[in-house]
Amino acid sequence: MALKRGSSGLGTQRNKSAGSSFPIVILIFCSFLAPLIFFVGRGLYTSTSVDHNDFSTTSSKQDIDWRERLALQQIKPLLTKEVIDIIKASTDDLGPLSLDSLRKNNLSASWKFVGQEIVAKKSAADAKVNKPNQVAAADSKPEITRGKRDGPVDGDHSQFVDSTAKSARRQLRERRREKRAADLVKRDDDVTVKLENAAIERSKSVDSSVLGKYSVWRKETDNDNTDSTVRLMRDQMIMARVYISIATMKKKLDLARDLQARLKESQRALGDAGSDADLTRSAHEKMKAMGQVLSKAREQLYDCKLVTTKLRAMLQSADEQVRGLKRQSTFWSQLAAKTIPNGIHCLSMRLTIDYYLLPPEKRKFPRSENLENPALFHYALFSDNVLAASVVVNSTIVNAKEPEKHVFHLVSDKLNFGAMNMWFLLNPPGKATIHVENVDEFKWLNSSYCPVLRQLESAAMKEYYFKASHPNTLSAGSSNLKYRNPKYLSMLNHLRFYLPQVYPKLNKILFLDDDIVVQKDLTGLWSVDLHGKVNGAVETCGQSFHRFDKYLNFSNPHIARNFDPNACGWAYGMNMFDLKEWKKQDITGIYHKWQNMNEDRVLWKLGTLPPGLITFYGLTHPLDKSWHVLGLGYNPSIDRSDIENAAVVHYNGNMKPWLELAMTKYRPYWTKYIKFDHPYMRSCKLSE
Repeated sequence: MALKRGSSGLGTQRNKSAGSSFPIVILIFCSFLAPLIFFVGRGLYTSTSVDHNDFSTTSSKQDIDWRERLALQQIKPLLTKEVIDIIKASTDDLGPLSLDSLRKNNLSASWKFVGQEIVAKKSAADAKVNKPNQVAAADSKPEITRGKRDGPVDGDHSQFVDSTAKSARRQLRERRREKRAADLVKRDDDVTVKLENAAIERSKSVDSSVLGKYSVWRKETDNDNTDSTVRLMRDQMIMARVYISIATMKKKLDLARDLQARLKESQRALGDAGSDADLTRSAHEKMKAMGQVLSKAREQLYDCKLVTTKLRAMLQSADEQVRGLKRQSTFWSQLAAKTIPNGIHCLSMRLTIDYYLLPPEKRKFPRSENLENPALFHYALFSDNVLAASVVVNSTIVNAKEPEKHVFHLVSDKLNFGAMNMWFLLNPPGKATIHVENVDEFKWLNSSYCPVLRQLESAAMKEYYFKASHPNTLSAGSSNLKYRNPKYLSMLNHLRFYLPQVYPKLNKILFLDDDIVVQKDLTGLWSVDLHGKVNGAVETCGQSFHRFDKYLNFSNPHIARNFDPNACGWAYGMNMFDLKEWKKQDITGIYHKWQNMNEDRVLWKLGTLPPGLITFYGLTHPLDKSWHVLGLGYNPSIDRSDIENAAVVHYNGNMKPWLELAMTKYRPYWTKYIKFDHPYMRSCKLSE
């Protein structure tokens, strides 16, 4: 190796300086210089190890100078000064030539070192001799090797440091390694992201009808049952059904019969138990027996893919059953919302009979002169429910500051007209004025004038409501059942669009539904500036399903051209109407126009809110939400402070307060305005 390195350096320099003396220099170098340099380095290496006590190790600089002088003394008689300078310049950065310097380099495996074991043993012996005066080396390497490993003692040991080119190459290799490592890490991250995205796509592709919306991490699916035995038995029964199906499919009939027998035993042992304390004494034995059979089935039948398929099929079946039960629940709740409880029906019948037994002169209400006085506070209430109407009137009067200035205009149908009159004749609203009318006596309200009345009398509408072929089972057609509510057949529900015709002498009127309760004085609503609008109402667009696109069919061009799908909806139930502005804007004419366009129900389904949103579009002034709080008929999570601070609370929804399915925590706000000790109430068994 020394030969090649010296030869290379010499040849390079000779090419630069004196090309004619090249053969002579080569001959001299090969014959004398290369062996001399090698053995000088070797001698220095061994002499340093053997005669370590004779030379001080505190100054590496002196050792190097001594070696250079010794080498020059041996070489000077053989070479000229010019040749020596060339050799020195080409080898300064390589340091002294020694076997140790060769070992420190990353040589290939083909290089072999002869006598390495002897040198190592000798170095170990020297280390034992030189105890106190020598800086110990842990691997018993020579002093020169230690200097290379630990770094130079002083700043002049440049020959022990790698050359600039080597350092640059090393740094380049390190940078390449770092870059490759970073690329590998990035590649791993990219692969991970791709795998995650693929998993997400696969999860999206899973049929939601199979999995439904169930998730073990959702709070509503938390299992409150901490009884481990009950849970384990239920899990065993599920797996037993899976293995029974697989065993039957694979013709393992004996095992299937065994599983079936254990399943029946577990079902009898579990029964209706909801906790471990409810289990019978034999339940633990049945559980152990089932566990043994399941272990046997698992050994013979377990197939991960097949078991997963069976469990998914069971989950799909359970999900379909849940959806069916939900449809049934919806059907029954909507059916219950349409019915009148026996107690209220009894009350209406008794009051009707007694009313028509009264002589005509006793059927009149006092203070009839107030009915057309625009200076008073007028209310419009259209209802066929005597008890509900009594709560609205009573709660309004109880909370009014000046009851004598309040006038109630009640309109009912022919069936309940007598009952409504009789109740308020027996229970007059204090100093307030009240008047009851029959909608069937409004002769101007006929099919030639009113489009909705004409549509209700049409053959298509009768078929929609009354045909026996229409789906009417518990599950079929339940989604559209609410649109076939009988209240849509009554003109009481549509009379709100004819207020100026019903009360032509009034300027303002407050419209109230019969499923509300008044908790504060409402006279402040008459002083609210509607800014030229016709309708004052509380908006309900805090939730997405109360915007226009949830009520109207925006696939129809007439709707899409004229309305904003994101427009905010508002609520019926408590509405302040400016009747003077109503007449000026011809609100009833607008209602007729759109009602005629919706004869085939392509713009909206039946009801009064969708045509109300259309008719009063751009003509509604938003009131403060504290005037009117909604949702007591369907929302169990309304804040109690909102209810108690509201001027009006509204039981909109199916859970009306007079029905048994009403939410019990909201019912007291309604019942406190009912006189349950009234003779008619007791006779019809109406109680809290």
